[in-house]
Amino acid sequence: MRRRRVVAVALKELLQVWRDPRSLMLALLMPVIQMMLLGFGANLDVAHIPTCTLDQEGSPFSEDLLKRFQASRYFDIVRVLRGTGDIARAMDRGECRLAVVVPAGFSRQLAGARQASVQVILDATDANTASLAAGYARAVVGGFAADVQLEVAQRAGLAALPQPVAANARVWFNEQLESRNFIIPGVVALVLALVGAQLTSLTVSREWERGTMELLLSTPVTRTELMVGKLLPYFLIGLLDAAICVGFALLVFKVPFRGSYATLLLAVALFLAVVLSIGYLVSVSIRSQIGASQIALFLTVMPISLLSGFAFPIDQMPPVIQGLTYVVYARYFVTTLKAVFLKGSGVAALWPQLLALAAYAAVVTALAARAFRKRLP
Repeated sequence: MRRRRVVAVALKELLQVWRDPRSLMLALLMPVIQMMLLGFGANLDVAHIPTCTLDQEGSPFSEDLLKRFQASRYFDIVRVLRGTGDIARAMDRGECRLAVVVPAGFSRQLAGARQASVQVILDATDANTASLAAGYARAVVGGFAADVQLEVAQRAGLAALPQPVAANARVWFNEQLESRNFIIPGVVALVLALVGAQLTSLTVSREWERGTMELLLSTPVTRTELMVGKLLPYFLIGLLDAAICVGFALLVFKVPFRGSYATLLLAVALFLAVVLSIGYLVSVSIRSQIGASQIALFLTVMPISLLSGFAFPIDQMPPVIQGLTYVVYARYFVTTLKAVFLKGSGVAALWPQLLALAAYAAVVTALAARAFRKRLP
């Protein structure tokens, strides 16, 4: 492989990108757009749940309980209902996702040292939100019950019994439990795959559609030199896009970065080698730019979105799907990104993921190099 030929092909491809506004826009603006949309739009945190209340008693006890819901950041009291019939109508209209009903006789049950019940009605069309909202509601009611128990014991002149077991939770790596810190590293993988595979999927197919492949085949450039020369500009563009994404993550979204930039660079380089080779392989196999672009999109974005752990935890998937994720290259990159950003892990801890990426890159690169034939059909 001669360096002059590789540089000549790379300069030609770089000039092609510069003269094509669509490719240039995809390369430079897509990372910014994707980071802004997914960074601000994708949020798995559940807070400020629209809540309706129905107080059928109107006692100081019931008012105290409902004020605790109002004081919680997880609930927003949007409407005070007058009857049970209003609950279904309010949920059907989307006015509230949760309704708290304090029944008549609530304070009498508390005064009689009996167990009092509070009804919490949930709109479970979004099962995840409903499950979290139910847990938050139980925590509010549990705190109220503990205070009532303490007050009753003090009135009776008794000492309140301490809880025999108390959970002392300490959160590591994502102390504020913000879903943004979990999502943004995965967005970096999504952007690099989208930009890299989409751009390289057009390299060879564009030559066929424009009729310049015959000229390229008549040159002494070997197939390896052609592949390296065509992918090198997009590799550099991918590194630039990665820098843009990391900059947005740190400066705009304030995602903590505790790892090494060298480890991050190594992982990005291996991942780019995989997605660029996939795009080039598709471009060699399919001579239509539209067809190549769609196939590249299917092979990169869909696995990252569904099977990499970017949005859905892998350990919560069915066992068969969990096994399938081991053949998805993006799984190893997303795991590496999250570990480098949040845990500060280095090569010593991430060598299985990096080794898997390197093996994937070697196989796909070899297939892409062998797929091109310097002859006319």
